[in-house]
Amino acid sequence: MTTSERQKPVFRFAPSPNGELHLGHALSALLNHDMAEAEHGRLLLRIEDIDQTRCTPEFEAGILRELDWLGVGWESPVRRQSEHFPEYRAALHALIERGLVYPAFLTRGEVKTRVTAYEAAGKSWPRDPDGTPLYPATDRERPEDERQEMLTSGKKHTWRLDMRKALDLIGELLFWTETGDGRSGEIAAEPEVWGDVILSRSDAPSSYHLSVVVDDALQGVTHVVRGLDLFPATSVHRLLQVLLGLPQPVYHHHRLILDDAGRKLSKSQGDSGIGELRASGMSGADIRRLVGL
Repeated sequence: MTTSERQKPVFRFAPSPNGELHLGHALSALLNHDMAEAEHGRLLLRIEDIDQTRCTPEFEAGILRELDWLGVGWESPVRRQSEHFPEYRAALHALIERGLVYPAFLTRGEVKTRVTAYEAAGKSWPRDPDGTPLYPATDRERPEDERQEMLTSGKKHTWRLDMRKALDLIGELLFWTETGDGRSGEIAAEPEVWGDVILSRSDAPSSYHLSVVVDDALQGVTHVVRGLDLFPATSVHRLLQVLLGLPQPVYHHHRLILDDAGRKLSKSQGDSGIGELRASGMSGADIRRLVGL
């Protein structure tokens, strides 16, 4: 990479190949493309394919095809997360060495049972911004000898961030710079509302939170442009950036494309893909107008 390339703003579009691109993805891709051009910057493409059970080469090929049809260009090579597991393991190991993460052994079913019983008594279990119950303190407070015994036995586990310990360690308020469609300016991060987030699963070397901050740093990303649904998660990302000594990008969280019922578009709900719209006779310019660009 030349000195002039390092000095340019760097944007990235980072889809997961677990379904077809829909209009919400088109808005994000086109915004990244347009903002990179306006800033005389670079646009990178990252394929977030950590979930090897749902991500397929066929969906990836479709993503590349539809982006090309939309007129979105990107630099080569494409970064695929599945080719960079060692980097995520190294970041996780650094946090383990500092005692900032712990092995969590409770299954989803066990957590659900506890939450259900607790709320059946008329009490409210705390939940994260996505509405998921926060993880119980059981494994965080588990005695070290018992924890080591369970690890030695090979019991399946995830690795979770000890949120209280992490916040105590940095001992400062966190902020990020926001230029998006919601609030803008210096935004106070609130990672504590997420509780002890997962950083690595038993079936994957990294979670979204960990891999995205590692990738953005390694790729030199200076501007993160993504949907408003990820606005709350930025609090966790800022915390991880500080803990791992990673640079801080500027964030731009854009409006979401909603359906007639006011629900954001989703692959899992079978919302119309870009390929289907293209096959119906629409042009790239038509898609731009549909997403309000």
